Amino acid sequence: MKVTVSRKAHFNAAHRLYRKDWSFEKNDDMFGKCNNPNFHGHNYELIVSVTGHIDKETGYVIDMKVLKDIIKTNVEDAFDHKNLNVEVPEFKDLNPTAENIAVVIYNKIKPELKDDLSLEITLYETPRNFVSYSGN
Repeated sequence: MKVTVSRKAHFNAAHRLYRKDWSFEKNDDMFGKCNNPNFHGHNYELIVSVTGHIDKETGYVIDMKVLKDIIKTNVEDAFDHKNLNVEVPEFKDLNPTAENIAVVIYNKIKPELKDDLSLEITLYETPRNFVSYSGN
């Protein structure tokens, strides 16, 4: 029997949506106020969901303290109170859209999990706008 366990986390970060190879006008047409050259910020809410079989000895899919530590190291410490475009290496040449941020988070966390566990990342950029990514 497989069970999904989830942990919530959050981080605050600034970003600018734009492509270096586009003119300011084209970026402005595509990304609007998110193209602000002085950046803008979000209070991101994150849900990390891990699915797997319940361990017969522990009763856990994953120890939630272990998951908490993985999230803290790979997401909160790396992204919180940062300018994603400037301070986070993964976004040096990658537009930090919610979609791309979710994929980056997935790629940072997945190697930390046992191979038989599946992962889904749900990232809320605002209370109404969110994305999910599960490696597909």
